[in-house]
Amino acid sequence: MKEKVLALLNQRFLGARKDGLKVLAGILAVQATTEEEAKALVEKLTKEQVEQFIKDFRADVDKEVSEGNKTFEANLKKKFDLVEKVEPGNEPKPKDDPKPADDIATIVAQAVAGAVKPLQEELNRFKQGEVGKSRLQALQEKLAACKDETFKAQTLKDFARMSFADDNAFNEYLTEKETDIVAANQSVANAKMAGSGGAPLMAQKTEDGTSKAVSDYIASQKSEANTLTGKEV
Repeated sequence: MKEKVLALLNQRFLGARKDGLKVLAGILAVQATTEEEAKALVEKLTKEQVEQFIKDFRADVDKEVSEGNKTFEANLKKKFDLVEKVEPGNEPKPKDDPKPADDIATIVAQAVAGAVKPLQEELNRFKQGEVGKSRLQALQEKLAACKDETFKAQTLKDFARMSFADDNAFNEYLTEKETDIVAANQSVANAKMAGSGGAPLMAQKTEDGTSKAVSDYIASQKSEANTLTGKEV
């Protein structure tokens, strides 16, 4: 991954110091797990950010090299008892013991931490946004089976204000919503059945208040009686 990131940096920031880009590539490589993430990180960098990072890095390294050379020279003088010739009266004043130079790894780590912090914050925001989109899509797939439009709208509205500690918490929420969707669909089905059934036959009334079933029965009996009645003599 480091080589891929370095190639992207060299391509995007032509003319930048190779040693600085190599260090920056190593830092960004631990932040990306895929080539797409690596591209996203590199594209977010500006020319000014990269130049400042390399400038700070080189300043710290050059300082360490300079102090290292001075220490090496002092050790040689001490080992071989070498003393510079000094004109009488120009003897140097005694100096306090120099403070030990910071370890180069510490210097680089501090410089890197300052440069990477804004990139890390941006990466965290990017990942949170991608996770939110993925979770919303999963919820919408579950709601596609819901027949209660009011329930769907309210669920999406509530979801926009919710946050989850981790994937386990979201999966638990999604399972609960599946149960709620089944209940909502059953309520819709019950409402449709109650609305389309109409009044029972015995409950239907004629204008005089008699049930329609009773009136139909009386009418049929009268019809049969007329059929059986003979001719008057």
